[in-house]
Amino acid sequence: MSEKMKSYIEEAEKDLLHTYNRYQIVLDKGEGVNLYDLDGKKYLDFVSGIGVFALGYGNKEYNDALKNQIDKVIHTSNYYYNVPAIEAAKKIKKASGMDRVFFTNSGAEAVEGALKAARKYAFLRDGHTDHEIIAMNHSFHGRTFGALSVTGNPHYREAFEPMIGNIKFADFNDLESVKAQVTDKTCAIIMETVQGEGGIYPATKEFIEGVRALCDEKDILLILDEIQCGMGRTGYMYAWQKFDVKPDIMTTAKALGCGVPVGAFLMTERVGQRSLAAGDHGTTYGGNPLAGAAIDKVLDLFEVKHIIDNVREVSSYLEKRLDEIKDKYDAIIDRRGSGLLQGLEFDHPVADIINKALENGLILINAGTNIIRFIPPLVITKSDVDEMISILEASISV
Repeated sequence: MSEKMKSYIEEAEKDLLHTYNRYQIVLDKGEGVNLYDLDGKKYLDFVSGIGVFALGYGNKEYNDALKNQIDKVIHTSNYYYNVPAIEAAKKIKKASGMDRVFFTNSGAEAVEGALKAARKYAFLRDGHTDHEIIAMNHSFHGRTFGALSVTGNPHYREAFEPMIGNIKFADFNDLESVKAQVTDKTCAIIMETVQGEGGIYPATKEFIEGVRALCDEKDILLILDEIQCGMGRTGYMYAWQKFDVKPDIMTTAKALGCGVPVGAFLMTERVGQRSLAAGDHGTTYGGNPLAGAAIDKVLDLFEVKHIIDNVREVSSYLEKRLDEIKDKYDAIIDRRGSGLLQGLEFDHPVADIINKALENGLILINAGTNIIRFIPPLVITKSDVDEMISILEASISV
């Protein structure tokens, strides 16, 4: 490590609140599916900013769209209309099949809005304010109070209790567990279509169909969190589209802006007409012209560059190569995931492997202590997969 990079790290440790245990590199620029540190060292990126940079780094069309909007206007507030947000809303409705959109600044903020919408829907239905929400064990929805309240990991919540009330937890992919938590106060069930932080567990067809039927029977709103698994990552624009099980409310973020901090929650027309109204919810920055321009261009590029087709082709190859690794090493218990959201589960902590991979020029992250998560840019090729596998094997073998 150069003295320049070392000095920046030391400065960061003095100035920034220590809420992250950062890897000891300072990233400087990106190109394609590679990142470069201040010393010029190249890293193959299989994290994509935690699923954000779907289009890779340095995409000219994307960059030009942002530069053009910056030269026009960046922000006006939601007291006024702006064309980029209107265009973005139209395109995300088409991509998702949902009817109403609220743009936010992040995924956690999208979850907050979704929870508010669900409780407002129930309040307008019966006038009560004691409604319950069912969430899943081992889920992750964000770090703000509402999102944390429905995150199914007690360790994340315990120092910040009490959370928002009337939250109950069931087991993912266990329909009877969900049914056991339902009461006449239940207003919503929230879950990730693919659990990410909780270990890369996709919902089963039987489970998601069963939860949808339960919600229909009881007038419960189904909220699907597609923040990490959405935007093409599973080979569908949104993971629930594989099952043709439409949520009442959906959250999305990360690759929606491909680097610009944006998110959204979307809902059906029925929920839109019977939940949040003027004065119920708001945001200063959400859906501003710069964010709208980013979403607009991202959705255009997904279509023009056939991103979904590439995910389907390359993900099958990634699964094959990861299965070969799993079969080769006794320490690897399982390979699971969906599309370009994959995980390898080991019988021991994976921190040393991830650190060794970083030394060898490969960026990986974990999902829990013993799972390596693979969430590369959606533009990766089979040769990128081969390079990753080569570096991973060298990092496991030492």
